[in-house]
Amino acid sequence: MTLPAETPAATVNVVPARYPWRIVGAAVALFLLAVVAQSVAFNPRWEWGVFARWFFDPVILEGVFQTLQLTVLATLLSILFGGVLAMARLSDSWLLSSLAWGYIWLFRSLPLIVVLIILYNFSYLYDTLSVGIPFTDMTFASYPTINVLGQFATAVVGLTLVQSAYTAEIIRGGFLGVDHGQYEAAAALGLPAWRRTLRIILPQALRTILPAGFNEVISLAKGTAMVYVLAMPELFYTIQMIYNRTQEVIPLLMVGAAWYLVLTSLLSLLQYGVERWLARSQRRSAVDRPARKWAFAAPKTQETVNAQLP
Repeated sequence: MTLPAETPAATVNVVPARYPWRIVGAAVALFLLAVVAQSVAFNPRWEWGVFARWFFDPVILEGVFQTLQLTVLATLLSILFGGVLAMARLSDSWLLSSLAWGYIWLFRSLPLIVVLIILYNFSYLYDTLSVGIPFTDMTFASYPTINVLGQFATAVVGLTLVQSAYTAEIIRGGFLGVDHGQYEAAAALGLPAWRRTLRIILPQALRTILPAGFNEVISLAKGTAMVYVLAMPELFYTIQMIYNRTQEVIPLLMVGAAWYLVLTSLLSLLQYGVERWLARSQRRSAVDRPARKWAFAAPKTQETVNAQLP
């Protein structure tokens, strides 16, 4: 009996997928980008010469430094205070949880500009800040409010009060995103509550907290422009004072926009670096993990099957 000859394997031509609409969309996007770039670069009414003259002016740089100071201080204080509020919201104590909820509800409802104006006029509402026993005349210490809340202190306190409410909810959401089994496992190890929170729960929650947290920091950097109501010489107020004097509104607004773009870009780069640093252990475990060896059982022969029969 002759076996049929083996037929040669058919040649398969692999044709890459084509996406013509992607090319069309990219061409339209590049065309629109070129139109916008030409209109901005060659329109003399943008006054780019004025922009270049004021961009590195010492007065502008001083305003940038004030904006950076407000951003850093308000961020650090809001993280500390917001962390305390988040822990209070997650507490089993109904009193702490209710007080934290009320604070968050209040300062998420009030506009920042309203908080700043009230704080700036705090000395009108209260002449002094006193420490003593409530509902009695006993006072241990008293300070004039006009000496406590200046422009810079008012700006930092107002930004911190509002921002901490948002930060608390971001931190609380990060902790709630950790699997409950992690809490049970940490408690089973017999670790103190503060240690299992800092060493086990917080590192896992940070991956959820960081993106939203940095988004709030970037919003805070731009929100510092609201302190212009305090006549504080941060970036936006400085630009306002200059263009009110020179009437060069658009180029000076572009100076402010460019500096805010620089600040937010630096914060975005910082976010990228922190996220990569936190993910280093995950990348290391993925690289060091040995390749899984798949073991396939040999099929049983007919003799083996028959031998197992009674």
